[in-house]
Amino acid sequence: MNLRDLQTQLSATYGHKDIARGSAGTFMYFMEEVGELAEALREPAAHDLPGEFADCVAWLTSLANTAGIDLAAAVEMKYGHGCSRCGKSPCICDTKP
Repeated sequence: MNLRDLQTQLSATYGHKDIARGSAGTFMYFMEEVGELAEALREPAAHDLPGEFADCVAWLTSLANTAGIDLAAAVEMKYGHGCSRCGKSPCICDTKP
């Protein structure tokens, strides 16, 4: 499944709930999942780490749906040709990792 397919699937499955909840409510669920991912990264053996990553991607995608953003197009535009600053891959920006 690619990002566009995921966005379409989540819109079909949860779009009516996302619209009713609105961007603010959907953002709060996204932030909750980010917190759960943080916990899972600290103690991966005690959590479903892959599932927490999946939840974050799903809620971010739902948030994009509520905002009318084509997430795949946005990611492609910003990161599809290398670093968003220097345009190179790998990045050659003069910053610390």
